[in-house]
Amino acid sequence: MQSRMQNPAVVLSDAMQPIQQIAKVAHSSGVDQQTLELVHLRVSQINGCSACVDGGAKMARKAGVSDERLATVAAWRETPYFTAPERAALALAEAATRLADRADAVNDEVWDAAATHFDEKQLAGLVLMIGVTNLFNRLNATTRQIAGAWG
Repeated sequence: MQSRMQNPAVVLSDAMQPIQQIAKVAHSSGVDQQTLELVHLRVSQINGCSACVDGGAKMARKAGVSDERLATVAAWRETPYFTAPERAALALAEAATRLADRADAVNDEVWDAAATHFDEKQLAGLVLMIGVTNLFNRLNATTRQIAGAWG
């Protein structure tokens, strides 16, 4: 495998800092670090971004996510390993990532479940994390960034 080019945010280096700042702000929203890392990993799995799945698994492990939770995040609905708030965050992440799959992509049921567990600041952090992960996924998948190449 070979990438097509460097990540565009590296080539246009003025882009990387603001993108990373969004992720930093999401991490300061009061959402548990493990939840944010699980959201990042699940969004990256959906988008097929190998670099972000690889990096996301490493970051999640660093945040304390167990191997059994990492191994089953793609099937989170069918496992007993995730809390109610994590399940709500993962459902929100999936809906907000798969916008074209249905007319009302993030329906009230998904939103209200998340709002049951997270306040407005935390919801903002989750939505920012989902958005910035989707951005990174699209940059990396389009340019075929290689899993593990970023350390």
